[in-house]
Amino acid sequence: MTADALLRSTAAEQAAALAAGEVTSRELTQAHLDRITAVDGAVHAFLDIDAARALADADAADDARRSGEQVGELTGVPVAVKDLIVTRGQVTTAASKILAGWVPPYDATLVTNLRAAHLPILGKTNLDEFAMGGSTEHSAFGRTANPWDLGRIPGGSSGGSAAAVGAFEAPLAVGTDTGGSIRQPAAVTGTVGVKPTYGTVSRFGVIAMASSLDTPGPMARTVLDTALLHDVVGAHDPLDSTSLADAPRGMAAIVRAAQAGRDLTGLRVGVISELDGGEGYDPGVLDSFHAALGLLEAAGASVETISLPHLEYALDAYYLIMPAEVSSNLARYDGMRYGLRVEPASGPVTAETVMAATRGAGFGDEAKRRIILGTHVLSAGYYDAYYGSAQKVRTLVQRDFAAAWERADVLVSPTAPITAYRFGEKDDPLAMYKLDVTTIPANLAGIPGMSLPSGLSGGLPVGFQILAPQRADDRLYRVGAVLEAALEETWGGHLLAQAPELEEEQR
Repeated sequence: MTADALLRSTAAEQAAALAAGEVTSRELTQAHLDRITAVDGAVHAFLDIDAARALADADAADDARRSGEQVGELTGVPVAVKDLIVTRGQVTTAASKILAGWVPPYDATLVTNLRAAHLPILGKTNLDEFAMGGSTEHSAFGRTANPWDLGRIPGGSSGGSAAAVGAFEAPLAVGTDTGGSIRQPAAVTGTVGVKPTYGTVSRFGVIAMASSLDTPGPMARTVLDTALLHDVVGAHDPLDSTSLADAPRGMAAIVRAAQAGRDLTGLRVGVISELDGGEGYDPGVLDSFHAALGLLEAAGASVETISLPHLEYALDAYYLIMPAEVSSNLARYDGMRYGLRVEPASGPVTAETVMAATRGAGFGDEAKRRIILGTHVLSAGYYDAYYGSAQKVRTLVQRDFAAAWERADVLVSPTAPITAYRFGEKDDPLAMYKLDVTTIPANLAGIPGMSLPSGLSGGLPVGFQILAPQRADDRLYRVGAVLEAALEETWGGHLLAQAPELEEEQR
């Protein structure tokens, strides 16, 4: 297999090549490092690369395999990690100046799981600062470009992870999803992203944005690859007080069974009427979505439209709950304990003046906007009117989903109402926030969601979103696997085969 063919193969295929002795983890990891060197100057998916450590981890994976140690299927396959997730001995910044140069003394639990499974970590990927944004334009260290069109956004906040996978710089990546930050980047880059059930992937060591919403999860180019990574990172963790003891496992086996049978007979699919078109939806996105529905019906599923009436208020509720939690979580960055410290240019040096100078210099505009909004929402006289009311709406949204599960096994919608837009097109914060309308309900309800590519609109990828009840992550993978197989039959291969070649873009 040539180096280019190896890079463009799936993680499962790379794992098979490793198991067969056709390639070593060192060779595979080095090939990806070379790819990063070749194209990441244009894409800027990564904020930090530790090639020496990645290769050392690859050697350890090769040694484990040669020694006869029982290894996992993904042993030796490299992975990229969002720079919101702490890595011992490697810079972790959350794409913020306030954490520039910070080297954590410990690993996040999901990183511990990756290392235990011998997946070499290629590097840390770019994001919107503290995961606040939907375009990866709000990083303190420069924006990330979409591999399909370098003048367009890769989604956010996990845009670096999605771009790395879509540009063949990494076969696997880990992101986080607070209001769609895994699913939306996957949609606009032609990749697959899963937000697991809240509490099934540990948040220990994931820098907090909004603690009741944040969910780490896998990103890859195929449903099977995503399932394989899900099986590595998903597990109960006593270090995370919200971790569920019965985290779903065995997702890869679900995918393989679904791929073999390709039969969805008896499955009830509910189309969320509130998310099936309306103001701001691209016609091409809806065309792709409805065509995919036809493929589900052809596989034996029944499809009906279901209303979730309180989704009308979900966006407003989210943009009160999330900034309130942001205000609380980011209060720890005070210039006193770790991270950036800036003293005032003049006047007394006190705790208050150092804190003000540090936060003024360390946080970007979007982070400041959300902190200010959240602090106002939580302030005396406004708490009940805003934050309390938003939590009541959250309960109503959860009840809508509970009622919907009586009629449907999964719910579906477009992942995003539009395709990737050009840099700077959504400078108005409200315009950017409105694009989360399809993804935030899953976070408010704590349910799992998947985005997989369903086609192209105007030459750009479109995502298809699948939602399932809490702890029923297996349904995402069953439906996603059958739909992916049907779509690839119509395309004659993976959608990313239709993406432009990046080296040509660079020249």
